[in-house]
Amino acid sequence: MFLENTVNHKEQFGWIEVICGSMFSGKTEELIRRLKRAQFAKQKVEIFKPSVDIRYNEEMVVSHDANEIRSTPVPAAANIPILADGCEVVGIDEAQFFDDEIVRVCNDLANKGIRVIVAGLDMDFKGNPFGPMPNLMATAEYVTKVHAICTRTGNLAQYSYRKSQSDALVLLGETEEYEPLSRAAYYKAMRRDKAQNTGLNLTEDSDLTPKDTDA
Repeated sequence: MFLENTVNHKEQFGWIEVICGSMFSGKTEELIRRLKRAQFAKQKVEIFKPSVDIRYNEEMVVSHDANEIRSTPVPAAANIPILADGCEVVGIDEAQFFDDEIVRVCNDLANKGIRVIVAGLDMDFKGNPFGPMPNLMATAEYVTKVHAICTRTGNLAQYSYRKSQSDALVLLGETEEYEPLSRAAYYKAMRRDKAQNTGLNLTEDSDLTPKDTDA
């Protein structure tokens, strides 16, 4: 649960909200929903995203279902404080692509009385914590973890499985590159990929064992 429109006449303060999850889990959709509510309330809102993210539009934050809101692309987190001057609410999308400076930037903004709403992937395609997201989640007042639906089991999905063979940490893509998987489906897929890379013959229904899930 997070607070909105909190007023303290004796002390000005802000806070940080983090929306995290896998790909196709609705992170950006939830970010846009909260920001549009703030705009409707006549609050001064600025939205930022990393300039590397140009999948849908260079200047718009766009969710997978085409909901959108105008944003300012920035090359680094250090650009945000200057552009956010005078704002009441700051939104940041795809925070995992920013440098570690984004943690200090978000906390500085919150300390100045600004509501900061951040969305990003909590794990990379290998299932490891992604960039500055763990530190943002640790320092945030409110963390919302959203889930996709596993394309193979129909259960809740929290992993972003990369279907291509690229090993690059940052690889922009959509359904042709990624699919959301549950824990069991993800580790079965990773085990199968590892077996294929080492020349082993592994069936789809083979049981998981700890030694097969090593990174």
